[in-house]
Amino acid sequence: MNVLGISGSPRPNGNTAQAVQHALEIVRAYDIETTYISLAGKEITACDGCLSCHLGKCRWTDDMNEIYEAMLRCDGMILGSPVYMGQVSGALKMMMDRTVMFRTASKFELSGKVGAGIACGDFRNGGQELTLQGMHTFFLQHDMQVISDGPGYSHSGAAVVGLFAPDQIGKRMVENLARRMAKALQG
Repeated sequence: MNVLGISGSPRPNGNTAQAVQHALEIVRAYDIETTYISLAGKEITACDGCLSCHLGKCRWTDDMNEIYEAMLRCDGMILGSPVYMGQVSGALKMMMDRTVMFRTASKFELSGKVGAGIACGDFRNGGQELTLQGMHTFFLQHDMQVISDGPGYSHSGAAVVGLFAPDQIGKRMVENLARRMAKALQG
């Protein structure tokens, strides 16, 4: 089994990266392999709706190829995003848009995988829930199973406020989310 963690932050070592990497540490404690990808500095061309993916391959050659391979290999996926104007980051949105090729011609290549989200914002109620809903929509569009952080907090996913390290509530939500991911994959 493999869980893919993707940080959608432009900051390679920022709060979102720390939160996603912490979640993957928890998942590894369940003897599950993990893969981490940061979108910081990645070249991802925006989808322009050309429909070449209906022929089985995206026309753009960029850093998405590595991400496509990791997505197909994984059993579970944890997406992390900073909150930008109440939504996912632009980099994460471009990445999500480019995965349309996994669902063309009724293939649904990500179907049945488990997805979970982590949103990092400056304030409590600073857009994290809407950002998580954007990630959930992505998972559901791919016919993936969506999990939340579960009892204790039971929100749409993990919501971090401010700096990750001192946010004890956010850290517990990330840990709950990671444990629930591991348990969902282990059946």
